[in-house]
This record gives sequence, structure tokens and C-alpha cells, in this order.
Amino acid sequence: MPGDDWLHARYYRRRTVLGLALTPLLGCATRAADDVEAAKPPAPDDHFVFLSGPKKGQIVLVDDVALGGPQVQAYPAAPDGTVRDASRLNLVVLARFDPASLKDGTRARAADGVVAYSAICTHQGCPVNIWSQERDAFVCSCHGSLFDPKNGAEVVDGPAPRSLPALGLKVKNGTIIVASTFSGRVGFIPA
Repeated sequence: MPGDDWLHARYYRRRTVLGLALTPLLGCATRAADDVEAAKPPAPDDHFVFLSGPKKGQIVLVDDVALGGPQVQAYPAAPDGTVRDASRLNLVVLARFDPASLKDGTRARAADGVVAYSAICTHQGCPVNIWSQERDAFVCSCHGSLFDPKNGAEVVDGPAPRSLPALGLKVKNGTIIVASTFSGRVGFIPA
């Protein structure tokens, strides 16, 4: 019957329009899942990628981290390549020293003399993104807290109330890999 063909055509057109209308919503669900993965904290077997500079987004190798400072700012990236940059709390500072110069607890978490700490100050959550060559220390850019990377990022000076949380590391084929999660809560703890 001619009426049936018309109904079938109308049904398929309606279904196509509905499918096209839902496509952006399905894309949002995929992006939301990607954002969730990118917001997860560093996890074992993640590697690191440069935050900025000429190597931005590239994998950080041991040889990319200068012996004796300054630090490298990096984000962790999952083994599948998902960069965990959806949360600023995931920003990490990497530094490299002679392993003999590291305190015992720090040496235990380090790999090939490379140490990794949260780059978020424990005072008010500002970035720890400056290097003091004369003090061999990380410096918070807001209120000047100094952290000793050779001794568990212990507070050397300033208002920060506690050390920067550390990550355990390992090295595989020259690539710096997360071996264990942060040693404590990242950022400041409101009163």
C-alpha cells in the first residue's frame, strides 16, 4: 500500500533526526569520561609529560632533569597516554640529585636520584614553581615557602605548615615512572 511506504519513510526520517540530535550528547558523555580519567591523581605506572616549554607534552626522561636543579614541572600521564591535567592538584615537580645527597626516606622513594613532589604549596595551594639555587630548594611563588627536595620536601622557611607530598618513583628505559601514590594529602588543609 502506498500509505505504508509513506509511514516507513516518515519513521526512518524521524529516527535519523532523533539520532542526529542525540549525537552531541553522546559526545559529551565521552568527553566527561575522558575528563574523569584526566582528573585522577597520579597512579602507579603513570609516566610524566612536560607542562610547558619546547618539550611541552613530551615524556620526561631522567636525562631531561638537570642534576642539582632546577626542577621540571610535569603532569602525570596514564599508560594509555591520557594526561592527568584536568586537576591542578596533579601538577608535580621533578628534580634530580646525587643519590648519596638524599636523606634515607627520600632516597627510598627516588629513582636514579630523581625525586617527585606535589607542586601545590601546603600553605594556601599556590604553585611551587621557583628554584632557589643558593638554598637548593623549591620556592612557592606566592608566599615564599622553601622546601628541601633532598629531605622529603621538608619546610625550610616560610608559612607552609607541612612538607610537600612525595611520589615514589622507578625508571624504565630512561622514563620516569610513578611507583606509588602521593605520601599525603595534596594542597593546603583549610582550618
